[in-house]
Amino acid sequence: MRKKRILTIICAVLIFLTAADLIAGNLLVSFALKRPKKSREEIMPDPVTEQETQDIVSENKKKIGRQADEWVKEHGKTEVSITSEDGLLLSGDLLISDEASHRWVIAVHGYGYTGSRQAMVPYVLPYLERGYNALTPDMRAHGKSEGKYIGMGWLDRKDIVRWIGLLVERDPEAVIVLHGVSMGGAAVMMTAGEELPENVKAVIDDCGYSSVWQIFSDEAKYLFHIPEFPLLYTASFFSRLRAGYGFKEASALEQIQKTKQPVLFIHGSEDNFVHTEAVYELYEACPSGKELYVSEGAGHGDAYYMVPEEYVKTVFDFIALETADDNG
Repeated sequence: MRKKRILTIICAVLIFLTAADLIAGNLLVSFALKRPKKSREEIMPDPVTEQETQDIVSENKKKIGRQADEWVKEHGKTEVSITSEDGLLLSGDLLISDEASHRWVIAVHGYGYTGSRQAMVPYVLPYLERGYNALTPDMRAHGKSEGKYIGMGWLDRKDIVRWIGLLVERDPEAVIVLHGVSMGGAAVMMTAGEELPENVKAVIDDCGYSSVWQIFSDEAKYLFHIPEFPLLYTASFFSRLRAGYGFKEASALEQIQKTKQPVLFIHGSEDNFVHTEAVYELYEACPSGKELYVSEGAGHGDAYYMVPEEYVKTVFDFIALETADDNG
């Protein structure tokens, strides 16, 4: 009788824990992947950068942001759209600095409520000033683009291929650079593993993560102080059911091993969100032409705003080297 009671208790506990894991995994997918309706600043750990560094970054963001706004006010922008493979209407902006130029950049933004194509206008400003034209798309489930679930770069890679197709159709001689930040960095790396037209000449990854599993594993430890097993496995299962992909398959690390395009990897040395160690793993895995730029003292997504002149010089020296034979 006593053994039966103990067995009943054990079964009840197991059922409870299983139910709790299923509920938590499903809630994690809703929290992390459903289209955000409000800012989720709590997902970001407190920066470990020095206050002086934070002040420099903040001031440069304001300064470059004002310059970007002035450029758009003077030159304007044109809204364009594509339809994704799964039928979503995706929206973006064309910023044209020179109608005769064949040089293009597709600039891909980061995650969440504040992530949209507007966030990438400061990043494309140096391109525009150098005669490039720019395309800044809203990724699915962001900005004006349709979508219920965030693609974390994995679903977006096929969308970016379609954006590339839009530019090549408009300009068959286009010389295209892909430039992404954070989730956008992961997205352009994931795109680089696809079969791309020869028009795509270089990829710039700024603080992209190595996989969705990696970034969510770090977040599970930071937000909930729990290990990845079993919650992440359960959440990945629900993600596949609801969003159409699992966390492990959504891997920039796997995709970058298939790329033919040269890649510039950028990261901050004090990034405690997408930990700096990730960029070294990605760099080592890349089989094509590559360079690594680690911005000393910079936190997540701060490399550009830490020392703008150095960032811009690094980017355009790399592009110049990789597009030396192209006259776009």
